[in-house]
Amino acid sequence: MDLSTFYGLMATTCFTLVGLWWTVVERHKSWKTDLRRRRLAGGTYLSFLLPGLMATLASVAPDVPLLWRIAFALASLVGLATTVRLIRIETAAVRGPFRRNRWAVALVYVLILVLGVYPELVRAVGLTPIHVASFLLVLLIVLAHGLTWEFMMEPDEDAREEPAG
Repeated sequence: MDLSTFYGLMATTCFTLVGLWWTVVERHKSWKTDLRRRRLAGGTYLSFLLPGLMATLASVAPDVPLLWRIAFALASLVGLATTVRLIRIETAAVRGPFRRNRWAVALVYVLILVLGVYPELVRAVGLTPIHVASFLLVLLIVLAHGLTWEFMMEPDEDAREEPAG
């Protein structure tokens, strides 16, 4: 698959997931009043929006590497800041391998940031920065799917109490 096809498909997929997430959030009105859940829902939104923006901007002018590098660096800064904030609000009793290891998302954003600022690092080992970036975007989406699943499977506050008897 050539890169313009990949990034076009990635952008379409991500923006479709953003739209689907809006539908999910609309059906969970209680998330809007619970600050923790609202932030987690916002984090999920950005988990799909940021890779979509990066993919779109990577395909706008593939012959101008500076454009995708700046876009990836800026988007990764937003993703990193959001992820660190979400790590801070998670409780110690978090279940699920994705939520317990949310730091992996932060790490991927750091790698994307470094790649955008210092693309020559991957060239030194014979890789092209834009190919490495595509792999990192796929990894972000995989992690976002896992985090989304675990968030949606979290029981509602009133359902967390143990049943009597």
